[in-house]
Amino acid sequence: MAELTGVRRPVPLLVPGLLTGAVAVGAASTYSVKLALAGAVAAGLVALVWARPAVGAYLVIALTPLTVGIDRGLAIPVLRPNEALDLLVGATLAVRGLVRARTGGLGRLRISRLEWSLVAMAVCSSVVPLLWMLARNHPITTDDLMYALVMWKYLGVYAIVRFSVRDDAQVRRCLWVGVFAASAVAVVAIVQSLGLFGVPGLLAHFYAPYGDAGATAQARGSSTLALPAATADLLIFNLAVVAGLWLRMHRHRLVLAGIALVLVLGALSAGEFSSTIGLVVALVSIAAVTGAPRLLLLAAPAALAGMTVLKPVVATRLEGFGSASGLPASWVGRLNNLRTYFWPTLFSDDNWTLGVRPSARVPVSSQILGYVWIESGYTWLLWGGGIPLLGAFVWFVVESVRSGWRAARHAVGAASVAGIAVVVAVLVTAVLMAFDPHLTYRGSADELFALLALTATARIRKVVR
Repeated sequence: MAELTGVRRPVPLLVPGLLTGAVAVGAASTYSVKLALAGAVAAGLVALVWARPAVGAYLVIALTPLTVGIDRGLAIPVLRPNEALDLLVGATLAVRGLVRARTGGLGRLRISRLEWSLVAMAVCSSVVPLLWMLARNHPITTDDLMYALVMWKYLGVYAIVRFSVRDDAQVRRCLWVGVFAASAVAVVAIVQSLGLFGVPGLLAHFYAPYGDAGATAQARGSSTLALPAATADLLIFNLAVVAGLWLRMHRHRLVLAGIALVLVLGALSAGEFSSTIGLVVALVSIAAVTGAPRLLLLAAPAALAGMTVLKPVVATRLEGFGSASGLPASWVGRLNNLRTYFWPTLFSDDNWTLGVRPSARVPVSSQILGYVWIESGYTWLLWGGGIPLLGAFVWFVVESVRSGWRAARHAVGAASVAGIAVVVAVLVTAVLMAFDPHLTYRGSADELFALLALTATARIRKVVR
């Protein structure tokens, strides 16, 4: 993305903007105290982000994992709370950037190959299938339009972090903020999976996915992301950050060891077999990218502790293998859904070439939530954008691993830690896409795109041969 250069100070439009905001808040207070309070908070955030852009990145990274599981429209009309925050911060940074551009404070826009791959995924998951639907005279639904915006939303998260974080100290703060937020998510997931302290009931009130309160009562840690697999992904990504901080920063190692144990326990509490696979892939990837295979030796006691503490969760998940088919009912149901609702349409009339439609679900009245979702990431790529989207995803994996590896091995400072986490997160995502569309999971996808943006700040050391 653009390199922000120059030392000219922007035109001080913030003062009249704040005065206008104060008048608006005062007017709103005559109609609703809540509306006035929300306006005041929003105005305060705008002023803070305008003055200190990096604060926008800190807020997005810290609050997204804690609020992303709140259903759209429950706390804020139309949007999830994290989406509203993204819009507010993004709009503030955009206006600030325009002001700086007018005063010569911005440099020339330069887009990297990684960023082109992100744009390609966004275009191929929205423009391509929508045009294909128009060409075939297929009706475009609101669901299609909403799903078409998903990758653009994550590209927006990337842009927020990319344009607001400028130096190594800010990158380091972003990493620590993300780790602490993930630790809170992990603790909630562990307690929830064990059914302690009324946490499942509390989550059912605020974090029930699509209003299904029963989903939070299962012995699986969905935490504040309201999705067990996404929770596990988020914790695995931050485990890579912790490993990087341990190796690169050489400080607070006792604290980092405790956090790593909590993150492993939280990931296992999700009760997902795919997440266990992801944890193994992450550990191997961490050892490879850091050149420190000894870290694998620390995994055994952590896994043993997890199996002991979370014995009820493990036992519940293993019961599925006692069925007549020898497979858990969820696995059998997943395969049946693909064979019934998705593959017949996908592989007929050449739909796999340019995709079926952006919407990744089909309405089924017999289901509790009224829909069946695609539970295969690579099927989703073909369904939502065909060969172009699959190709864009492969390009993204190659470019992100390449840039992450380069930052991990040769970057100066905290960006090298972000590089380690990017390599691990992308490889885990690529493997787990065989099970579900992990690339777009709420909360964990936000984390992935934020980490990608942090590596873009890397200053690469010259390698002496």
